[in-house]
Amino acid sequence: MMIFKHNLLRAGLGSLMLAFLLSCGGGSEVGGGSVSGSITGTGVNVDGSSGSAGSDGSSTSSAAAGGGDASSGNAAAGGGDSSSGGSDGGSTSTAGNGTGDGSGVGSGGTGATSANASTAVGSVDGMGSIIVGGIRYDVDKTDPTQVDRRDTVDWQLGVTVAVTGPVDAATATGTALKLKSTAQMRGAVDSVNTTAGTFQLLGSTVSVDDETVWADVTGLADLTAGPQVQVWALPVAPGVLRATRVETQALAGTTTLVTGMIGGLDSANSTFQLGSLVIDYKLVTALPADGLSNGRIVRVEAAQAPVGGVLRATAIEGWYALSTVRDARVQLEGVIADFASKSSFKLMGVSIDGSSAPVTGGQENKLNNGVKVVAVGVLSDSGVLVASSIKIRHVPGGGALTTFYDLHGTIENYAPPFSSMRVRTASGVQQIDITNATISAAGTLANGQKVRVQGTTITKGVLQVTDLTYE
Repeated sequence: MMIFKHNLLRAGLGSLMLAFLLSCGGGSEVGGGSVSGSITGTGVNVDGSSGSAGSDGSSTSSAAAGGGDASSGNAAAGGGDSSSGGSDGGSTSTAGNGTGDGSGVGSGGTGATSANASTAVGSVDGMGSIIVGGIRYDVDKTDPTQVDRRDTVDWQLGVTVAVTGPVDAATATGTALKLKSTAQMRGAVDSVNTTAGTFQLLGSTVSVDDETVWADVTGLADLTAGPQVQVWALPVAPGVLRATRVETQALAGTTTLVTGMIGGLDSANSTFQLGSLVIDYKLVTALPADGLSNGRIVRVEAAQAPVGGVLRATAIEGWYALSTVRDARVQLEGVIADFASKSSFKLMGVSIDGSSAPVTGGQENKLNNGVKVVAVGVLSDSGVLVASSIKIRHVPGGGALTTFYDLHGTIENYAPPFSSMRVRTASGVQQIDITNATISAAGTLANGQKVRVQGTTITKGVLQVTDLTYE
């Protein structure tokens, strides 16, 4: 059981009463599991609703739950969130936006604290509750209205997610106040290149690595051209993504999804490109609140598959948002692009300065394009993530420490063969195989037994457990 430590500053009865009133909804602090201020994505709130755009690209967003004034602003070409900070003193930038807006950063207002506005973007590599980038977030008390998980019923290993909430780095634990998880790609596979470790999908190249979760196939070799797939992935560069989870279940009748960095924006003709796919957005009635710009990451939905290399979009939204509240912790998982040095590279379009950051998980000289890392730091006024730590997750060809999938839950369906067992966690259910597991501590394998299981490989949706500990 994880124990959360809270430090209470005793400053007299009056201060305690004030704090109590604020926690009950007074002012613009966090209350009831919601975050006040502009904790919204670019054109899409964390609850998944899109912002509307007028002919001049301006928009107005409502105040977030818990207080704070509504913020407004005109779209800024090539920039991040264009909304100016209200009483919360903060706003958000979005991965792929380049510099961000600079308005919420350092605005010095009152309201949403930097701790409660901390954000993490990455893939789920553990459950019970959910683990993202090594931080275990408690989701037991997350307000259901603050959860957007539209493409899967339960949390699944490998799905991408944006988490907002306080983090205790010393114990690697946090509390999820808001959660957003959406699939990035959905459509028919065009071709597969097992030698290169890639497949072509909707005009983009999707690469895989040792951490890609295969939900119902053994791996890339099982993919063939034609079948529909649903993919969670991290955008790397225009037309390039790294898959974190791949599903090949029957998806007949579902909409087409494509995510990537905008290129070739033609506002006059309402088109742009995602990879080699042309997106026609004439039918879209609500664009992201701060507009479209080359290099920005967007998620496009369409009712039909592409015809002649053209996809007629029915909805467009900005991708996961990063908080720009001053000193808010930002954790970003991604694949390095535009690498010049440790002090100058990009993760999903966000500029990273890692000049002062210690590197763990592998050798520092391994940092280069194509390497998957987790960078933690704060956003500067210009939107650069000034990293305080960098952890290597995957190096093409090896050179990184093994990443373990980590589950905390109870055993169910216990009966030989062991591959039929499951672990039920607070956030979902995962099938496991303990045939080759090392079992430590005292306990008895039985239904209802609390355990922690770890493994490095998921094949056809089954976690191959290497270590099991009774809890």
